[in-house]
Amino acid sequence: MQKMTKTIKTAIIPVAGLGTRFLPVTKAQPKEMLPLIDKPVIQYVVEEAVNSGIENIIFVTGRNKRAIEDYFDYAPEIELKLISNKNYRLLKEIRAISKLANFAYVRQKEPLGSGHALLCASHLIKNEPFAVLFADDVIDSRMPCLEQMINIFKKYKSPVIALEKVNKKDVEKYGIIEGVLVEKNILKIKRIFEKPKAKDAPSNLAIVGRFILEPDIFEILKKLKPKKGKEITLSEALNELLKIKPVYGLKFKGIRYDCGSKIGYLKAIANFALKNKELKNEFKKFLKTFKI
Repeated sequence: MQKMTKTIKTAIIPVAGLGTRFLPVTKAQPKEMLPLIDKPVIQYVVEEAVNSGIENIIFVTGRNKRAIEDYFDYAPEIELKLISNKNYRLLKEIRAISKLANFAYVRQKEPLGSGHALLCASHLIKNEPFAVLFADDVIDSRMPCLEQMINIFKKYKSPVIALEKVNKKDVEKYGIIEGVLVEKNILKIKRIFEKPKAKDAPSNLAIVGRFILEPDIFEILKKLKPKKGKEITLSEALNELLKIKPVYGLKFKGIRYDCGSKIGYLKAIANFALKNKELKNEFKKFLKTFKI
């Protein structure tokens, strides 16, 4: 049996969701392509992965997601236009997008959940650990969230999940962990509760869409059969994984924006506008004109 390498160079990004919270705009446009200033949401997630050392990115797509594939491909017509206009700065920026990583695409033909989405990409994962990033979560941090997690993985040599404290009233929207603190901001997870009622939640530490996993998760996922009307969830598989090996949670440093929700998306726009050198001064003046 081939020995498993501990270097993380590959990430899976599931993007097959329908984006129903943003209808009607997502009827014809992937939610992942909604713009945050001058870049789509998905590019921030890809850049986080690349800046953490990821070289290979596998998108798990669905119908009407072709725009994502086109975005990370070459655009010769646009490039020729920029060359003719001598706009070399923008040309360099456009070309850099397709060179961010090695991109591969697989289809999730049925909406059977996050666990099933990972299975769709399992044949592209070699005997190596890999990252999973969900595109709804855009994380603004000095050190990329995934890089923080990779450092923990190197130390503990076991799967790592990103965690964030949420309001107690919001726990029923998330996967919530029960865990034991092993050092500052790091917990050994005992169990995961999927969207529990506030009174039943063991904590207010919610799972964020960032994971470092190993190939053994696929064998667990294969054994999980979707019940009628149900999905194969990653949380269910992780609870099974906890029976055979330790899994750690990291309370990462940074601010997460849920760009799968309208309010989270608006907060992200405001944040990135205020950090943009060209926009921040005028945008601040604009915000001061509001009387609340």
